[in-house]
Amino acid sequence: MSQPKVLFVLTSHNKLGDTGKPTGWYLVHDPEFAHPYDVLAPHTHITIASPAGGEAPLDPSSIDKSDKSSAAFLEHKEALWKQTEKLESFVGRAKEFDAIFYVGGHGPMFDLAGDETSHKVIREFYEGGRIVAAVCHGPAALVNAQLSDGSYLIGDSPVTGFSNAEEDAVGLTAAMPFQLETELNKNSGGHFQKAQEPWGVKVVTAKGGRLITGQNPASAKAVGEAIYEAIFGELVSKT
Repeated sequence: MSQPKVLFVLTSHNKLGDTGKPTGWYLVHDPEFAHPYDVLAPHTHITIASPAGGEAPLDPSSIDKSDKSSAAFLEHKEALWKQTEKLESFVGRAKEFDAIFYVGGHGPMFDLAGDETSHKVIREFYEGGRIVAAVCHGPAALVNAQLSDGSYLIGDSPVTGFSNAEEDAVGLTAAMPFQLETELNKNSGGHFQKAQEPWGVKVVTAKGGRLITGQNPASAKAVGEAIYEAIFGELVSKT
C-alpha cells in the first residue's frame, strides 16, 4: 500500500514590503516547516512546491540553530526548499494527494494571498475531499480562496492565523499589505479564533477535519499532528 501524499507550499516572496528587509518562509523556535515535516515525513510522501518553483526564500531572521529540529533541518534538508516544484504544475492533480499544507512566514502575505493559481489548487483539493491546512501567516493563502459556487473556503467556518496582537508585538503591522486576523475574521463571517494570550498554541480544525489552521510558530507541530490525525486517525505518539 502506497504512502499518503502531502503537498507542502512555500512562499516565493523575499521582500518585506518597503522596509528593505528580506523575508520568506519561517524557520524558528517551533519551526513552521520543520516541525510539521518531522511529524509527517516518516508516514507520508511529501512534495514541496512554491509559486515560482526553484529556491523558496528562507527568512534569514528566522534561523535559530539553538532549536535542534531547526538546526538539523537547516543542515540536512536544504534541497527541500532549494528545489521546489512550480505550484502551477499541481493544477488538476489534487486526486494524487491527501492534503495540502501552507507554511508560514511573512512571504505568503505578499504572494500567496492573491495568487490565483494557488486559489485554484486549494479549491481543487478541498472540493476533491482533501485536507487543506496552514499555519501562522500561511492562512493568508486561504483568505481569498473561493469555492466553485463563489463562496469563501473559510466562509462560516472557525479559522485562525497570526493575530493582530502578535503582528504588533513584532513591529511589522505597518509593513503588511493587510492584517491577517482582520481579513480572516471578515471572510469567515466573524469566526476567527485565537489563543487566550499572544504566542499561545492554537489549532482550529473545521469542516469535518478538512480545514486545519494554526495561529503562530508555537502551533506548528500541533498542526502537523492534526494533519496526521486527519489522514490516519488519532496520533498514537506525539513525541
